[in-house]
Amino acid sequence: MSDRFNIDIRGTGVALATPFKKDFTIDFDALGRLVDYQIDNGVDYIVVLATTGEAVTMTWEERREVASFVARHAAGRVPLVLGMSSNATVFLCEQLRKMDFAGYSAILSVVPFYNRPSQEGILRHFSEVAQASPLPVILYNVPSRTGANMDAATTLALAANYPGKIIGVKEASGRIGQIREIIEKKPDGFTVLSGDDALTLPLVAMGAEGVISVVANALPARFSRMVRLALEGRFAEAGAIDRPLQPLYRYLFADGNPSGIKALLAEMGLADDVLRLPLVPVTEPTRKALASALAALPDFI
Repeated sequence: MSDRFNIDIRGTGVALATPFKKDFTIDFDALGRLVDYQIDNGVDYIVVLATTGEAVTMTWEERREVASFVARHAAGRVPLVLGMSSNATVFLCEQLRKMDFAGYSAILSVVPFYNRPSQEGILRHFSEVAQASPLPVILYNVPSRTGANMDAATTLALAANYPGKIIGVKEASGRIGQIREIIEKKPDGFTVLSGDDALTLPLVAMGAEGVISVVANALPARFSRMVRLALEGRFAEAGAIDRPLQPLYRYLFADGNPSGIKALLAEMGLADDVLRLPLVPVTEPTRKALASALAALPDFI
């Protein structure tokens, strides 16, 4: 386990895509190039093997290989966060105790999916995760995918019960009132992050402190600058960057994530447009819309 970073999860984290070859094996050459591209273009940290990384279509051995490769390739240039999630609490805790976290500074863990646990179940799940994980934990709430929303009261209870261990939440519920409540009532040292690129600017204006982003895979410099300007309170300048990106945000998710970002990365020559079933590439109309939205972006300064 690396102690190189006392991780600060404010700013822009990128939810790193995992490139695949045409035979569906992991394309480590493209993965290395994508890591370099993020670092060279100013993201604050990289999140490996989360939703955008297609971890759910990988074996645990493949996940270990990707995690190890990214840690070696990044070589301490930015902090790293590792996605560690399951809907079986005991199994996840076993994996947390066995995983080699060398090079990583925190984990990102999603609300258990498919089971649709109660708030008490979510609370007890993350309590076990916090105790099993050797690294700080970032909670991830995305009810559109998991089928269960983590209420503000549950998030706040976890933050209060595990200070310094549960360090933040990636909020992708789209429930503005809920997110506002967490921001207003959270304890010191607990960070609220946007889980939705399109809502990042308004959420920062409300008091969120950053984002774990999808679009930053393709546009790390542009998007990171928007977030930094917003965090500095320079909302007019941030808005000038954000507004032209809104069509791109929309088309990125039109046919699901990471299908949209894989299409955009292919359009930019950064990775092949290959996903593992049940995920498939975007439709041709969406592909054309993404290319048009990318071409319409103004010059970035």
